[in-house]
Amino acid sequence: MLKVLIVEDSAVVTKVLRHLVDSDPQLQAEFVDSLAAAQSALAQTNDYFAAIVDLTLPDARDGEAVDFTLAQGLPTIVLTGVFDPQMRERLQSRGIVDYITKENRYSYQRALALVHRLARNRHTQVVVAEDSSSVRRHIVTLLERHHYRVHQATNGREALALLTQHPQTRLLITDYQMPEVDGFTLTQELRHRIGPDRLAIIGLSTSGEPNLSARFIKYGADDFLHKPFCPEEFYCRVQSNIEALERLMALEESARRDPLTGLHNRRHFFAEAPGLLSQAQSQGHPLAVAVLDVDHFKKINDHYGHQTGDEVLKALAQALSQGFARFLLARAGGEEFFLMMPGVDSDKGRQLLDSLRTQLARHPLRASGEAIPIRFSAGITDERGLDLEQMLAQADRYLYQAKAAGRDRVVDDSCALQPA
Repeated sequence: MLKVLIVEDSAVVTKVLRHLVDSDPQLQAEFVDSLAAAQSALAQTNDYFAAIVDLTLPDARDGEAVDFTLAQGLPTIVLTGVFDPQMRERLQSRGIVDYITKENRYSYQRALALVHRLARNRHTQVVVAEDSSSVRRHIVTLLERHHYRVHQATNGREALALLTQHPQTRLLITDYQMPEVDGFTLTQELRHRIGPDRLAIIGLSTSGEPNLSARFIKYGADDFLHKPFCPEEFYCRVQSNIEALERLMALEESARRDPLTGLHNRRHFFAEAPGLLSQAQSQGHPLAVAVLDVDHFKKINDHYGHQTGDEVLKALAQALSQGFARFLLARAGGEEFFLMMPGVDSDKGRQLLDSLRTQLARHPLRASGEAIPIRFSAGITDERGLDLEQMLAQADRYLYQAKAAGRDRVVDDSCALQPA
């Protein structure tokens, strides 16, 4: 929950903002209508995440309320009824997050969207590669004002090392002319390693060369800025590139998710499992693979209906997610699930799955006016020297042995019937 202090004396604007906040489950706001009321609110508690402040208030006509919230360490978004270039310059120099003119409902939606953006930025890493200490310090100050996690490099070689050290970095801002490795070479090298769906790159330069921006983009950059730049344009470019990357990653993630249960799907499992298996084999660590199947699932669908069948799958998926969160888990299709457990042998894996069976037996699903028990059978193996397909085939063979032995049980390497 993000708690926001909103300082606004207009009843109309307050009504719109209150409605928007009330419809947003991630936001909580305290509304005050003057500088004095804001001072009183902050004297009682300073657990606010950010402030949205009207520039002109009855007791603060020259932006004193903005100065106050900034002095309290609150990221401050300014609302103003008039666009004035000189005022914009003064506000930016004070260190505000942004200023928004009061034009329509979209303006207030944008102000609240900025609060969410600030919250996401706390987990967004950016590398700044710039050999000029003054320029680099300016860029870092702007980014930190928006809560980005910033890593600094003075040349391309340092930037490459930082990106290796921090693989979750989502944006690189790089100057063109740098010692050792310049911006072009850095961009080119990175695009051989990291695709545009994982890292956005913005090039910078003071050069007046007319084709420089085109060259940067051809080398793999996503955007370009001429120095010096105004903070407003800088923020627009940074936010635009970050959000485009987030949309791409969200699309990719949705393609790897099962829409019913929310678990990862078969595609994701086969993309991630080979690497985990290879790592375990190279390090000599145990690794168990299990195949699970809901018992009598067709009977559940036939007797209770497919909607109840879906509820059974979702309940099992939730229990698996809670009990095996640190492992690779996927809905393989239908009522079947795959589970890969690095660092766990088949005996320990069987114990964990048996514990889950016991837990589910104690908490049947309430649906269609009845208590419906959720039972599953599973096969699990940790036999070494097998590839992924062979391990899944072996676990699947054990699964069918569990079914044949009466269901509601787990068969592992120690208790499986070996083929004649």
